[in-house]
Amino acid sequence: MAGRRDAILTRDKNHQITASRIAIAVFVGVLLGCIFAFFSPHGFFTSIPTPPILNHKVALSACETPEQLNALKLNIQSAKEKNSDLKKEVKSLMERLRLAEQGKGHAREQFVVLGENHKAGPFGTVKALRTNPPVIPDESVNPRLAKLLEEVAIYKEVVVVLANTNVLEMLEVWFTNVKRVGILNYLVIALDDKIQEFCKSNDVPVYRRDPDEGVDLIAKSGGNHAVSGLKFRILREFLQLGYSVLLSDVDIVYLQNPFDYIYRDSDVESMSDGHNNYTAYGYNDVFDEPSMGWARYAHTMRIWVYNSGFFYIRPTLPSIELLDRVADRLSKEKAWDQAVFNEELFSPSHPGYDGLHAAKRTMDMYLFMNSKVLFKTVRKDDKLKKLKPVIVHVNYHPDKLVRMKAVVEFYVNGKQDALDSFPDGSD
Repeated sequence: MAGRRDAILTRDKNHQITASRIAIAVFVGVLLGCIFAFFSPHGFFTSIPTPPILNHKVALSACETPEQLNALKLNIQSAKEKNSDLKKEVKSLMERLRLAEQGKGHAREQFVVLGENHKAGPFGTVKALRTNPPVIPDESVNPRLAKLLEEVAIYKEVVVVLANTNVLEMLEVWFTNVKRVGILNYLVIALDDKIQEFCKSNDVPVYRRDPDEGVDLIAKSGGNHAVSGLKFRILREFLQLGYSVLLSDVDIVYLQNPFDYIYRDSDVESMSDGHNNYTAYGYNDVFDEPSMGWARYAHTMRIWVYNSGFFYIRPTLPSIELLDRVADRLSKEKAWDQAVFNEELFSPSHPGYDGLHAAKRTMDMYLFMNSKVLFKTVRKDDKLKKLKPVIVHVNYHPDKLVRMKAVVEFYVNGKQDALDSFPDGSD
């Protein structure tokens, strides 16, 4: 028994020694590994670098000869140049299209409709043409004016006012407020030398027409109505040169830029002499004739006239025909230009007369405000008084200068009682 026990003890002792050696070996290995890792973090051997992945273009280029590469480069450069030229051409065409459309797209619609015949669409979807195409500009009509308009006009649009010495003070109020609201594209047609020098001294764009017998006499000494008739002859040259004109009388106060509020979808856009929605935009007026018995009531359509002292006119054939008709009648008849202007614009074709086929639009009467609307209605209404019109035309009152100054005091300087002292009408 003693021998067996000694053998077991000896074996256990050997196992303990072996386990101790293994533990020491493991510890030493771990220690050496930590030391090697600290002093040589990338290992003792350098790995073979992985070749870079070539992109598709490089792979293709490797297959090309130098001559082929040069040819490809030339083709690419040529394509870029052609693309650049195409972009310039497209830009030029788009600019011409934008000018022709005047920002509204109606010229494009007309081109599409006139280019081919169409079937009528579903109920409620059919829209007729509203905008006539502009005329081709003809600079030979007046090269001097054409050169001036290139400098003054913006997007082929310009405000035009005619003035002689009789309205010098009103003209000063006129262009002072035009400048104040930031209108740059405006032009004074000087009808005498004094107005021309006055405009030049105040840095106002001015155009003096060449002397013209008869016309020149009216320009220098004529009153408001005579000068108003003259403007239709002068405006024709602007339209022939391809410019849209916002024709303005001198008794107008500008409070905002009118070009921001024009639709440009008609041959003529005009402010109205109407003083409410019915008179400005049209209404059904019933005429009563009792002697007719059962048919005593006759329905009529009524609208108050357009004001010939403030209207926007596009360079179209119907517009030029309108100016020709009015100017011709005024040269032969003793008539008011505004009455003739509206008769030619609204009279329909009938036996012995061919009506004018011109599209027309009535301006918003609260934005393009006549003085009847202002003094009879707006100044007495707390809500309407807060509205800022685009222009105020002192067309209903003879004391124009003082009322123009009062309009400036009220809308520009904020003097709330500036309009109170004036009567609704004239004394």
